[in-house]
Amino acid sequence: MIKRRAAVGLAATALLVRPGRAQEVDERNWPDRPLRLVVPYAPGGTNDIAARLLAQRLGEAFGQPAVVENRPGAQAILGTELVARARPDGLTLLVAASGPIVFNPATNDRLSYDPLRDLAPVSLLVTFPLMLLVAADSPHRTVADLVAFARANPDKANYGAPAASMQLASELFNQRAATRFQHVAYRGSAEIVTAVASGDLTTAFLDMAPVAGALAGGRVRALAVTAATRLASHPDIPHHGRGRLPRHGRGVLGWRTGAGRHAPGHPGPAARGMRGAGGLARLSRPHDRAVLPPHRRDAG
Repeated sequence: MIKRRAAVGLAATALLVRPGRAQEVDERNWPDRPLRLVVPYAPGGTNDIAARLLAQRLGEAFGQPAVVENRPGAQAILGTELVARARPDGLTLLVAASGPIVFNPATNDRLSYDPLRDLAPVSLLVTFPLMLLVAADSPHRTVADLVAFARANPDKANYGAPAASMQLASELFNQRAATRFQHVAYRGSAEIVTAVASGDLTTAFLDMAPVAGALAGGRVRALAVTAATRLASHPDIPHHGRGRLPRHGRGVLGWRTGAGRHAPGHPGPAARGMRGAGGLARLSRPHDRAVLPPHRRDAG
């Protein structure tokens, strides 16, 4: 079933499939063709990395290739629509964060898909915190500095967001800090990292995977991380549990999925097939844990 919860500054990546009727799928021979993993974001982000690691493990487990297809655009709507309209045989899977499943339906009344009707959850893959970034040479050394600048210069303060979850996190920050950072839309996180590093953007909330290289290379700095405790991988970055983010501005809406609940008549070949192969937990290896964001990884 889909469980919606207030996650303490966490974003999540989940695996979903379009529901179908039992007669449309031969579970005994599933998968009988290559699997298609659709990522509704540009390459390089946490969802993309998780999808590519999963694709390798699925191919090894089922003897069928699993192909990752990036379909970014329109707040992840384009890729999600593609899966919602795909043949409901359990072979086309969506690897997505909470944006297209939770935030888009809540903020867009003209969606062509209904996540509860058109998609069935298979598993939560990973949850991860967001980092509040500025350029390495930015004069803003703390969150308080950033807030003071934005209040004094509302026409100059802006932020970038590649997806609804990051945009809503930023708007929650605006609300709680009494600031007016202006939203600038981008297709992917890599473009935002470049824009922050060059000073074209004042700040951004982003997940850790696309930020790691720029952070290590000294192109950007993280003022805070939306986690309840310090990250073992970045113990020098303040966490919101210490009050580094505006008071009460500590949560962004997150979501969690669990395998087992499907649309009426849906045989759940993807979910049952993965459990039969030993579960998604067995598809994870120590190398994956070194590549994925270190805050939290869930499978199964």
